[in-house]
Amino acid sequence: MKILLTGATGYIGQRLLPVLAEAGHEVVCLVRDERRFCLPDSMPAALRPRVSVAQGDLLKPDTLADLPLDIDAAYYLVHSMSGGEKDFFELEQQSARHFTEYLDRTQARQVIYLSGIANDAGLSVHLRSRSAVEHVLAAARTAQLTVLRASIIIGSGSASFEIIRDIVEKLPVMVTPRWLNSRCQPLGVRDVVFYLQAVLDNPACLGQSFDLGGPDILTYKEMLLGLAAERGYRRWIVTVPVLTPRLSSWWLYLVTSTSFSLAQSLVESLKNDTVADPARSIERVIPHQCMSYRAALALAFQRIEQNEVVSSWSDALSSGTLRQNYMDAIQIPKHGMFFDRQKRKFTRPVAEVLDNIWRIGGDRGWYKTDWLWRIRGLMDKLVGGVGLRRGRRSPSRLRAGDPLDFWRVLVADRTTKRLLLYAEMKLPGEAWLQFRIVDHADGSHTLEQLAAYRPQGLLGRLYWYSVLPFHGIIFKGMVENLISYGEGGS
Repeated sequence: MKILLTGATGYIGQRLLPVLAEAGHEVVCLVRDERRFCLPDSMPAALRPRVSVAQGDLLKPDTLADLPLDIDAAYYLVHSMSGGEKDFFELEQQSARHFTEYLDRTQARQVIYLSGIANDAGLSVHLRSRSAVEHVLAAARTAQLTVLRASIIIGSGSASFEIIRDIVEKLPVMVTPRWLNSRCQPLGVRDVVFYLQAVLDNPACLGQSFDLGGPDILTYKEMLLGLAAERGYRRWIVTVPVLTPRLSSWWLYLVTSTSFSLAQSLVESLKNDTVADPARSIERVIPHQCMSYRAALALAFQRIEQNEVVSSWSDALSSGTLRQNYMDAIQIPKHGMFFDRQKRKFTRPVAEVLDNIWRIGGDRGWYKTDWLWRIRGLMDKLVGGVGLRRGRRSPSRLRAGDPLDFWRVLVADRTTKRLLLYAEMKLPGEAWLQFRIVDHADGSHTLEQLAAYRPQGLLGRLYWYSVLPFHGIIFKGMVENLISYGEGGS
């Protein structure tokens, strides 16, 4: 089958893509910017010819004119939890309408949508938005809709898993909002991907909606204590009724790695129980033994320890404050800029220095005065930025589009020995950080480290001069330690 996959750069899309290709399907990935698309590291080379890329923006119907019309099915994995747009409820329906209009021009027989369980009264705006999108997609004339409604998804890199992990690992004693008593039915990401594939071209699933849920029905408090038990921690939780939704959002934002807009969306949605309705259970059509919550946790930690995290919630742009067309910044401007350029010559094997560069940030840190980087990350958090806690998807691998603490990777090319980062922190301007290795005829090499900043107005210039005294400490030490780190076993 020829399949159109939307949300291919998202958390679920990156995991579903290799599964579809391995099943023999031809997959067309619809992305807003093809420069940002990278095939998952886990995809075997033999499967890559089955994947192609199409560029289009579902909010701009004119960009969809050249999409393939000979598709047999489509996955609609597009939705936003960022809440960054005040009118996102209408925008999500608008995206779905444009997609439906496109589907009506194709030969597609099925469209599959991953939604959220919405069986509770007084739904949050995000759960209501998911339901509204279902109605829009159901209006397609020829492509029959299959809806899979899931509760909390647990897997390495998932937003739910990372937030629960952050809370448990950072807070031995937790004073928490009362929404921790809401119930949910967590489901492992592996089971979600299984169902997404199993309903494809399944006659019993056409025009149907199903609830997905794992074997455990838990409160969020029980989920926190379950993760604590899995990791061998003792934790105490006290729930109080006095935290307003806004205070709860700030609590979640400051304690975890999530963005404030995502924290707001989660807090609003967590007031609802998300438990599968047995009458709509997919077990009636596709029997399958799902992993327990504890088993899903154990598998997630195993993937992290083995450095096999395929995708992360922070891959999505909604995890921060970055503009959608950030890849336009792939060339550092030359005019109206401030620069800090450091160069160091070295004779050490290039591969070893490249490894140091590719491991920057996250648990490895920034090679010089990490405490200053942490202070800068905290300052960013306090003004609504992403801070340093997002870390990185993998401790050793980087690809274009990856989050890296409060940076976003624009270029990660080991062949040309170049890494280019673009700042996603809150700034009165734009900032880049580039590392490049230049080879010389005598067999030596030079590491060029360039910090570039384009200020916005007077405030932007004042910001640059206020941090300039620290540059001599940070950037000079960084370039030296990037060359020497690990040398001689140090």
